[in-house]
This record gives sequence, structure tokens and C-alpha cells, in this order.
Amino acid sequence: MKPYKLLLLTIACTWALGASAQWQWLDKDGRKVYSDRPPPVEVPQKNILKQPGSGRSSSTPAPVQQQQQPDAATPASAPVASASAPGLPQPSGTDKKLEEAKAKQEAEEAAKKKAEADRVAKAKAENCARAKKSKESLNSGGLIGHVNEKGERGFMDEATREAELKRADSVIASDCGK
Repeated sequence: MKPYKLLLLTIACTWALGASAQWQWLDKDGRKVYSDRPPPVEVPQKNILKQPGSGRSSSTPAPVQQQQQPDAATPASAPVASASAPGLPQPSGTDKKLEEAKAKQEAEEAAKKKAEADRVAKAKAENCARAKKSKESLNSGGLIGHVNEKGERGFMDEATREAELKRADSVIASDCGK
């Protein structure tokens, strides 16, 4: 095998290693779980041993706090209280960043929903105005001209006028409110 092919094969193999199980955590039974996806939300932060971009590898020992088993009677807020004990690492503030990102995303979604509701309300108002104007002209009693499928100009007969009046009434009922 030529040296450059061997080099390319080596690079490809090492590249694939980086994509393998990047998350490591302790499940509720105390077993280590490896995955390329984040753990479920019910896994407390203190049980996450390794995550992408944390700089901590599986060969680096995790802090003592993260290797302990959670007590069944300990509430979910206990890691915050135990983290303030002397000698233990202080929380990194990732929860605060996560909450800020979540709040920002919720605000953006609320703004999108409001913009969509405003757009729908504006369209309904325009449809209402158009339907009222159409009903006025249909009720005026004058001849109403139109162009048929062949491109010929003609006048609306009574049956078509009644159908258009019903359609205008239904649009007014749905878009104009009460």
C-alpha cells in the first residue's frame, strides 16, 4: 500500500473516532451510558460525566460529586445546595445560559405568533372590506359586466348575481366578525 493511502486511511479512522459516543452519564441505576445524543432531561446535571466541548475525556476522572449516587429522598434541587460546600467545584452557570437562551427563543416564538396573528387580522379586514363593497355593487341593481372563459365580455345574469351575493355574505360572516 502506498504511504499517502495509508495516511488517508489513518486520518479517516481517527476522524470517525471523534464522532463516536461523545456523551457519557450515569443512569438511574448507576450504570455508565455512552451515546452520541444528549441524555434525557430526567438525568440530573451532576450525573453527566462527559459532553461534547467540555474538554473532559473519559480517561480524566470526574469530580467526586459527579460519581456519587443520588439518594432517592434527595430532591432535584439538592445539587445546587451541595455545590456551595467548600472544596467542591462551583457551578459553571450553564443553567443560567440555558434559561436565557430558552427565554429568548420563547420571546422570538411569541413575536412570530403575534406577527402571524396581525397578518391574519389584516387579511380578514381587507377581505371584509372587499366583500362589503362587492355586496353593495351586487345589490345596486345595475348591470354588472364580466369576461367569460373565452375572453368575451358579457353581463351577469340573476342566478350568478344571487350566487355572488351568497358568497359575499359568507365572507362577511366569517371575516367581519359580529
